[in-house]
Amino acid sequence: MPKGYWVSAYRTVSDPEKLAAYSELATAAVEAGGGRALARGGRVVAHDAGIAERTVLIEFDSFEQAVAAHESAAYQEALVALSDGVERDFRIIEGID
Repeated sequence: MPKGYWVSAYRTVSDPEKLAAYSELATAAVEAGGGRALARGGRVVAHDAGIAERTVLIEFDSFEQAVAAHESAAYQEALVALSDGVERDFRIIEGID
């Protein structure tokens, strides 16, 4: 079964306090949903139309598990805390089996 991944590229961070509140809640929600952080805010080299900003990569055992974690009440609470504190490109993608 192919793994599932959350990929978040933060275009701008307008409220670091909201991002910090989100991060605390989201980390707990991701772990409860079986996710593992593979990359979080490290160095970035952007090409083409990319922006060298904060990027996060989370791995789940399956695509379905990744979708369920995003839909969980705990993660939805994290999104409320984040609100309009950032502009980001968030995707859930299926890996290659």
